[in-house]
Amino acid sequence: MRMLIYTAFVSLDGVVDSPGGGSRTENHRSGGWTFKDIEFLPEAYELKGRETQEATALMFGRTSYEAFAPLWPDMEDFAALKNLPKYVVSSTLRQDALVDNWGDITILRSLDDVAKVKESDGGPIFIHGSATLARNLADAGLIDRYHLLVFPLLLGAGKRMFSDTDRDKQPLKLVESETYANGIIKIIYDVVH
Repeated sequence: MRMLIYTAFVSLDGVVDSPGGGSRTENHRSGGWTFKDIEFLPEAYELKGRETQEATALMFGRTSYEAFAPLWPDMEDFAALKNLPKYVVSSTLRQDALVDNWGDITILRSLDDVAKVKESDGGPIFIHGSATLARNLADAGLIDRYHLLVFPLLLGAGKRMFSDTDRDKQPLKLVESETYANGIIKIIYDVVH
């Protein structure tokens, strides 16, 4: 069974929208909030380097795929991820819309397809961005771990990390945490299934 890990920059009020800036598909009014008003401390982002080493595949929702696919394949920061298998969960994305310079890319049409990928052999699959997908996966009980960098900001508006679906309580087990001088808090939780 593969581990499905959602990794996110998140504001204290739960917003995960456009942390690095707006894109051609989204234009959040506070886009780029991870770079504004927060002192950059390399140690606060150590988790991101570790994720790059641990990832054996990536998963995206359609909107995040369309935002990242034109940029990430040629970015040096993401070079280690270039040839990893990618999964895009979308009921509308066409095969001819996939880029051809970013490793093997498979379109998954349903959450059942995601569950089948989880049941396959292999290592951790990381989900970047993809707020809508992450909410749907969490509601379906398919996420196994959260890697969160919580920023000392209240953004008020934007896509939230969790849905407001009325569902059963979900216990989490703290795996790791650390607080940094710039106010960012690293929290890693395993979902107790």
